Amino acid sequence: MSTTHLAESHKNIAPLRAKQRDRQLLSLFGYISLAILATLCFLPFILIVSSSLTEESQIVLNGFQFFPTEFSTEAYRILFKYPEQMLQAYTVTIGVTAVGTACGLFLTSMTAYCLSRKDFKWRNQFSFFFFFTTLFSGGLVPWYLLMVNYLHLKDTFLVLILPLVLNVFYIIVMKSFMSGIPEAITESAKIDGAGDFMIFIRLIIPLSKPALATIGLFLALGYWNDWYNALLFISDEKLMPLQYYLYKMLGNMDGMRKAMMGSGAVVTQSLPTEGLKMAMTIVASGPILIAYPFIQKYFVTGLTIGAVKG
Repeated sequence: MSTTHLAESHKNIAPLRAKQRDRQLLSLFGYISLAILATLCFLPFILIVSSSLTEESQIVLNGFQFFPTEFSTEAYRILFKYPEQMLQAYTVTIGVTAVGTACGLFLTSMTAYCLSRKDFKWRNQFSFFFFFTTLFSGGLVPWYLLMVNYLHLKDTFLVLILPLVLNVFYIIVMKSFMSGIPEAITESAKIDGAGDFMIFIRLIIPLSKPALATIGLFLALGYWNDWYNALLFISDEKLMPLQYYLYKMLGNMDGMRKAMMGSGAVVTQSLPTEGLKMAMTIVASGPILIAYPFIQKYFVTGLTIGAVKG
């Protein structure tokens, strides 16, 4: 091979090596950045776990620390002092979350599908009606009277499901996603004799899995963390969800602490108020943290696709 060909080959190889080196540096920088961000996101969780296992007196003296100086399980002992009530609250919350998420996904996706259909005559009017509800509301008192005096839902399982079953923002996101599904799919199904509901169940739902997983996660988080509706409408202890049960327990603990301080008792520091808050956080967020990895791939895909559809 002549020197001219060698020189030309070196000229062609040099840019390729430079590009490969740039890719490697970019990948290294990306991995390092993601590792730092993941560590920063994980540190608060470690702090919560450590604080829940630390003696209350040490938290008062030294604040929250990443490693417990004096190990104590008093917060968890108080939290699970009545395991039957805790189990009942967990059962109610799991039931509300499962039923509410399933109903919410079905109604949200069906509403979004109707609004995304260009042959639906009243879709603009219905879209305005849904959007109008995000700007104005009747207020807390009319809503309470409607739920209690007219619908008679006080101390019922449905009162924990119906208020959160439909969200206009989720409908808009789902509508934007379904608008990107080619019309040729539904037209070919109609030619084969399929009805609208069959098209929705057999074609639209399977194609909308990423969006459904995203909206389903948001709905599940909303139902799991809801305590306000229970505060307004639930007085039966058998229907108390987990978040409201923990809220009442923490309120009772604060009341007991203030009563002891008012009476001049010396044992006020033995009540693990701060540690109990951290233990409640672990108990309340544990199941969601366990369930999230199973739907993460759908969640990320649904978020990116829903963001680019107009």
